[in-house]
Amino acid sequence: MVNLLTINPVAFSLGPIEVRWYGILIALGIVLAFIVVQKEMVKRGMHPDFLTDLLIWAVPISIISARIYYVIFSWDYYQENPGEIIRIWEGGIAIHGALIGGFITTYVYTKRRGISFWKTVDIAAAGLLIGQIIGRWGNFMNQEAHGGPVSEKFLETTIIPDWIMNQMTIEGVTYHPTFLYESSWNIVGLIIIILLRRVNLKRGEMFLFYLVWYSVGRFFIEGMRTDSLYVIGELRAAQLVSITTIIVAVIIFIIRRFVRKLDVNYKDV
Repeated sequence: MVNLLTINPVAFSLGPIEVRWYGILIALGIVLAFIVVQKEMVKRGMHPDFLTDLLIWAVPISIISARIYYVIFSWDYYQENPGEIIRIWEGGIAIHGALIGGFITTYVYTKRRGISFWKTVDIAAAGLLIGQIIGRWGNFMNQEAHGGPVSEKFLETTIIPDWIMNQMTIEGVTYHPTFLYESSWNIVGLIIIILLRRVNLKRGEMFLFYLVWYSVGRFFIEGMRTDSLYVIGELRAAQLVSITTIIVAVIIFIIRRFVRKLDVNYKDV
């Protein structure tokens, strides 16, 4: 495949400042997620300002924790280049780090406000997927987070549009668009969560479903990527976190559903 057109990762420039598509898409994902989650929170009887107040803390903390996560698992490089640790504008953040920071912030904030953590994250689950669905296209713009080279047979039989495969062609080599696989997986997860709202699960189970769904997809897709962070040897950090998350989420589900037998439902105000 000949790459006839490569999308410029820089959307526009304001003097010496370059505004990149990656940042625009991340911001768009946050805004759309906010609109969806805000509407559902008000519907579920929560104060209209609650989400705004939470995000004032959660967004910057998530960005910082995403960077810390990346630096920890790339320490061999950063210990030799400590001055680059704060250069977040050059790339190097990890979504697992952002999620960890966001969850911790949400837990502390809801406890201090006397609001149910499980109710909050249940409602937020759809928003998290929306943000991830859109955010992955920032990787597309940057020609990153891709898999290994594709075969000629793949190119001949794929139904993926040429404009996507063109952008995934770097220096004459076409790579698997793993950003697209993860974005598509999350779209399916979002549809399922919307349908699960009608089932009226027990409080907390929507969020636990999100954790399992995203982690299953991330585990397999991560195995295809060429830019993974590693723990030890060939053990990928994202796969370890994904497996751990699935196990913990299933254990919590069993305890809450069958041991504690909670009777509070998702739709309960």
